[in-house]
Amino acid sequence: MTATDPATMTDPAALRQRALAALTTARERTALLTSCVEDDELTAQHSPLMSPLVWDLAHIGNQEEQWLWRAVAGRDALRPEIDSIYDAFEHPRATRPTLPLLPPAEARAYASDVRGRVLDVLERTPLEGRPLVEAAFAFGMIAQHEQQHDETMLITHQLRRGPAALSAPPPPAPKTGPLPAEVLVPGGPFTMGTSDEAWALDNERPAHTRVVPAFFIDTVPVTNGAYMAFVADGGYTDERWWQAEGWDQIRRHGIEAPLFWHRSGGQWLRRRFGVTEPVPEDEPVVHVSWYEADAYARWAGRRLPTEAEWEKAARHDPATGRSRRYPWGDADPAPVHANLGQRHLRPAAAGSYPEGASPLGVRQLIGDVWEWTSSDFLPYPGFTAFPYKEYSEVFFGPAHKVLRGGSFAVDAVACRGTFRNWDLPVRRQIFSGFRTARNAEPV
Repeated sequence: MTATDPATMTDPAALRQRALAALTTARERTALLTSCVEDDELTAQHSPLMSPLVWDLAHIGNQEEQWLWRAVAGRDALRPEIDSIYDAFEHPRATRPTLPLLPPAEARAYASDVRGRVLDVLERTPLEGRPLVEAAFAFGMIAQHEQQHDETMLITHQLRRGPAALSAPPPPAPKTGPLPAEVLVPGGPFTMGTSDEAWALDNERPAHTRVVPAFFIDTVPVTNGAYMAFVADGGYTDERWWQAEGWDQIRRHGIEAPLFWHRSGGQWLRRRFGVTEPVPEDEPVVHVSWYEADAYARWAGRRLPTEAEWEKAARHDPATGRSRRYPWGDADPAPVHANLGQRHLRPAAAGSYPEGASPLGVRQLIGDVWEWTSSDFLPYPGFTAFPYKEYSEVFFGPAHKVLRGGSFAVDAVACRGTFRNWDLPVRRQIFSGFRTARNAEPV
């Protein structure tokens, strides 16, 4: 049964089961990410770019309390005195260690207490009559919020020093023959965004028509091996390829390669979750900023795709003219489709997951690495902020670039063909990669 099946949209029992599964999966992952290290590692700040893990843990509980216990159930606040401490807009990440944070045991107890109450709310609340609860939206929003913080905590684990705390099997080896380097996406209109995906967030809405000229897009994300060629050709020392702000960034910080790479004994090595290993040339490159992605594309004589191009390549079916939920169709993601949900702690080799290909044969558009696009993060025509402006609206503008597709660290509940991520173009600690595009020659 898929999320677009009418039964999951209108049947209260099916909606409650879907919400319960999403909340439970998120909490199990949160528990793993916060139980695999000692308390001193939870309370430490491993990078000024990230919060202490214990802040994320209590913030997850606080958001759940505010939206599901207070807003949905209409109940009195459990811990109103901590609302300010866990307000992400009030306190930048770099300053959060100075706050009177709940210690690990208390943070776990608080989040557990909230969850117990919320499960009762889920069981008793009519899932209709209010936009916040229609189709269990608020419960899906909170499950997505927790999974997004789980990805953030996984980034923190990547940044922390010391022995590995997490492990997972490698992705399956791709079973495929040679693939074309690029795919032609025909020009014309397509439906971008959504108006009927029950748990889509405000910036994904509403569905609207975009006309995109024909273009070519890489069949797979740019690999480490391909990126090594850019580095070897002096890509980081040639100003021609760089936006002015990006050039200034790499000069000031002495950046010579993707984050976590270093050279030793004539080869490139990388640190991944506490383990140092040779950089796998067949994997999509990861931990590159928008500026690095843009510079590579210029060096290669190509460009980054626009957000509309990316979504058309991922969702548009030329045979039917409709936009799918995912590249492979409307079914929820399964392990054969994409590398999601922290099942593996790395991207799969380029060319993997043929069952997840788009109608035109583009691979790995969902999962593995977030993909930078050339587009600024802007509202769609007819955008309405819901349920609060601070989720999307305050970030609109040229300061943030759009990423699409999700990474190996993203859970399926927070990843779909319309899902939009955004970040500052200097960000490198995120699980970000890219693919390139070029204009199609006029016929």
